[in-house]
Amino acid sequence: MSVLFEKLVKKIKKFDAKKYSYSRNYIDGEVSRLSPYISRGFISTFQVFEILKVNFSTIKEIEKFVQELAWRDYFQLIWNEKNVEISLKENVSVNVIGIPSPILNAQTTIKAIDNEILNLYKNGYMHNHFRMYIASLICNFSNCHFLTPSKWMYYYLLDGDVGSNALNWQWVSGASRNKKYYFNQENLNKYSRVLQQNTFIDVDYNLLEEIHLPEPFTELTDFNLSCNLPNSDDFDLDNSKPLCIYNYYNTDPNWKKNLDCNRILLLEPSTFNKYPVCDKAIDFLLKLSHEIPEIKIFTGEFSDLTKNFQNTIYYKQHPLNINYRGVEDSRNWLTSVKGYHPSFFSYWNKAKKELKY
Repeated sequence: MSVLFEKLVKKIKKFDAKKYSYSRNYIDGEVSRLSPYISRGFISTFQVFEILKVNFSTIKEIEKFVQELAWRDYFQLIWNEKNVEISLKENVSVNVIGIPSPILNAQTTIKAIDNEILNLYKNGYMHNHFRMYIASLICNFSNCHFLTPSKWMYYYLLDGDVGSNALNWQWVSGASRNKKYYFNQENLNKYSRVLQQNTFIDVDYNLLEEIHLPEPFTELTDFNLSCNLPNSDDFDLDNSKPLCIYNYYNTDPNWKKNLDCNRILLLEPSTFNKYPVCDKAIDFLLKLSHEIPEIKIFTGEFSDLTKNFQNTIYYKQHPLNINYRGVEDSRNWLTSVKGYHPSFFSYWNKAKKELKY
């Protein structure tokens, strides 16, 4: 077994999922920090649940955390059925495209927000509650469309998942439901453990939709950064062996580990041109891939890698793999519940029946 995978298992066993249920929204609350490994397909939601549940007598003790795992699967199922870059709700009114410059520059004058943006740039992480705050500040206060800022956040996140990221932004902005998420300074102070007053959001909730933003928020910037992919390794595929393809969403070190095969980390420029990520995200991907014995890097398109290959090709299901050809393995879903559900709880009410123990 992968050394890093063994460390993750130990980390999950020590994680206090019960404390998570009541402290997760606080900046210093109990969170697992497993999301980068789940997003990169290094470990699955099902595996996390199976490891975690051993320490608890019933699912009710850890239901809030299991729901977070379920949200990931739920968003993936939506992405399988819908274009997550288009509003799920019809007739969404948005005036502007771009990102307010104070957000990009971490100069909003709201200390807790600026600190989290700087943390995102430095460490590739942002607390989930602050992702909601910032999405609200951009989409609901500044009335910007969710797509450009969601790509900005995805670019820097080590746990970036196009489906989860875009659909969370839709949820906050009201692009997927009949409500928008708002917050004020009092709420932010409570969960950030910061005491700040007299900001432009330091008003009662009933006044939030009428506030006047500081002038710098009218300066909008487009987001168009590129992705630096590593060079391909020097190798030749062995046609006497099958080919297992890994990618940005599959670095599972236990997938077909006993199969004698070619193992390739495929980095398609076409995918990263559409969904670019920062150098830290690529470095994290490469770190995880090192846990897969004898894996080689190929930077190029699937068709270029496989054009002269004569054996069986294996890959894992993912919405970005629609151009792949070969034998598609299912991802390791949390439950067997599939298909499109219009709301999370219509999905969850079915899924939780399989998770009771």
